Amino acid sequence: MNLENLLSISPLDGRYSNSVSPLRELTSEYGLIKYRVIVEIKWFIHLSNNKKIKELPKLNIKENSYLIDLINNFNIQDAKRIKTIENKTNHDVKAVEYFLKEKFKKIKKLDKYTEFIHFACTSEDINNLSYALMIRDASFVTQTSISTLEKKLKLLSKKYAKKSMLSRTHGQNASPTTMGKELSNFYHRLNKISNEIKKHLISGKMNGAVGNYNAHHVAYPDIDWEKIAQDFVKSLKLEFNSHTTQVEPKDSIALILGDYVKFNNILIDLSRDIWGYISLGYFRQKLKEGEVGSSTMPHKVNPIDFENAEGNLGMANANLTHISNTVTISRWQRDLTDSTVMRNVGICFGYINVALSSLLKGLDKLELNESRLDEDLDSSWEVLTEAIQTVIRKNNIPNGYELMKELSRGKGIDKKDVLDFISNTNLPQEDKIRLLKLTPSSYIGYASKLAKR
Repeated sequence: MNLENLLSISPLDGRYSNSVSPLRELTSEYGLIKYRVIVEIKWFIHLSNNKKIKELPKLNIKENSYLIDLINNFNIQDAKRIKTIENKTNHDVKAVEYFLKEKFKKIKKLDKYTEFIHFACTSEDINNLSYALMIRDASFVTQTSISTLEKKLKLLSKKYAKKSMLSRTHGQNASPTTMGKELSNFYHRLNKISNEIKKHLISGKMNGAVGNYNAHHVAYPDIDWEKIAQDFVKSLKLEFNSHTTQVEPKDSIALILGDYVKFNNILIDLSRDIWGYISLGYFRQKLKEGEVGSSTMPHKVNPIDFENAEGNLGMANANLTHISNTVTISRWQRDLTDSTVMRNVGICFGYINVALSSLLKGLDKLELNESRLDEDLDSSWEVLTEAIQTVIRKNNIPNGYELMKELSRGKGIDKKDVLDFISNTNLPQEDKIRLLKLTPSSYIGYASKLAKR
């Protein structure tokens, strides 16, 4: 960590800077500026392809390549130049327009058509599409880490599919499961939500100051501007929104951010469960040379990765929820509340990626302590009372539940107590033999099968 990191106000740019590096060029101020440049240039090219706009002829190969190169070769110096212009204009989107006019002057023919940069646009036309592209691309980056996590959980689910484990409901001993089955529950939950996230199409608009193509229609009354706008938005692989005010209402953004909240809640649940299993001794954590668990207690190996993940997921959810609740509301045709809030969308993905990094690191440290699992199962024969009372009921023998309740509720019973009870029942021999062979470790139902599937 260099001095600049040490001076960062946000831990995302300081302590956790390595975990968010893939997001840096996407969700930073630099990223937002670049997306604006992309939208402005592509809108200019899109207009030049329309034969009815005779004042802007179709670009030749050289001119088109020059504009695409402005996008592909956009760098930090370009962004700094735009910020310098903004210092004078006090308007961020207008600064991008003036920057592009400077660039267009370097190509003789393009210099004649600079007034078609930002043509008939309001700033929100550029911004809504820029943020849509930003969120989509940041989500792609995050999905890469999510996919790695899902693969890891799937692998662990199969690895521990047959490793019997005492369940706990309400914190009390309950019917056994397997460690693999419990991890597979999380895999299936996460996979379902991540697939929903992948399906989301973010909406965009390109319809002017209040959403009615007012200026467009006056300038070129014979052109179908809605069709032009729709084709342009779809060319960016976004969904076209036909009805807006000056602002695209961002309902689609709220939906995808809301799904990330659901996803993060599942990860918090996973983090807490793994933390609990470590606390019970079901998992050991691999040691790393030189690491310290406590400043005063040398024996400690803390589950810090899962605690770190839980905390950062909470930070992500707080921001995701606030943004989702705020950006879908705008006074009349426009206010700027959403503008300042949307600038923080990168923070959400930053905290999610820090959490995913911590979870993957933590999962890689885990080693199953099979002897501890067996110890708990061997001392919990009361969990078989569910099976016994169910078989009693199956044979239509009265009060099976009440008999087991009397034997076990609030009491400590052992293997001998259970076997003696089974032996003294009036069950058919076949059922009795099956129950006598049953142990807490073998009483796992379909757990192993479900974990492998």
